[in-house]
Amino acid sequence: MFDLKYHKKYFAGSRVELCTKVQQSVGEKRYRHILGVEKAAIELAGKNAVDVEKASIAALVHDYAKERSAEEFKKVIDRKHLDPDLLKWNNFIWHGVVGAEIIEDELKISDPEILNAVRRHTVGSVKMTQLDKVIYVADFVEEGRVFPDVDFARTIAFKNLDQAVAFETKHTLQYLLSANKTIYPTAIETYNRWVVAVN
Repeated sequence: MFDLKYHKKYFAGSRVELCTKVQQSVGEKRYRHILGVEKAAIELAGKNAVDVEKASIAALVHDYAKERSAEEFKKVIDRKHLDPDLLKWNNFIWHGVVGAEIIEDELKISDPEILNAVRRHTVGSVKMTQLDKVIYVADFVEEGRVFPDVDFARTIAFKNLDQAVAFETKHTLQYLLSANKTIYPTAIETYNRWVVAVN
């Protein structure tokens, strides 16, 4: 899909080699989503002065651990001495926060900004780098996504990244509230920082 050369050694191999490893870790439908996120992330990175190579790598690995078992995530939480509160949550939270640890171990990607973008791609954070925002938004607006207002979300994404973060955060919280879902505390903090501050 892209003739993007990796030069900065955030990942030891080529983009094709990274794609192969990611494809081996997830199902075909998720892999198509991941490639869609990469495409959106590269475009957003170009518009927002973000390192395109970092954006590509972070996008390709953001869901790398999404299809791992709950047991595996729990073992990583224990082995890495992560916050025990994580044990109360589920894959939606784990595949980002805990998935970053799996990515570092298995793919040997150690760049803190890439790993933090993975950690923050589901619920955001009070403090977000431009790369964090690019991955957070690209995951929401990639071309395979279908939901009410998706075209509006895409329009915002490519005009103003901060407004896109606010729109996505509000949209996600509205869904969780309407479905009577438990809300991860960081998601509320993200709302307070980005939705209230931007609007």
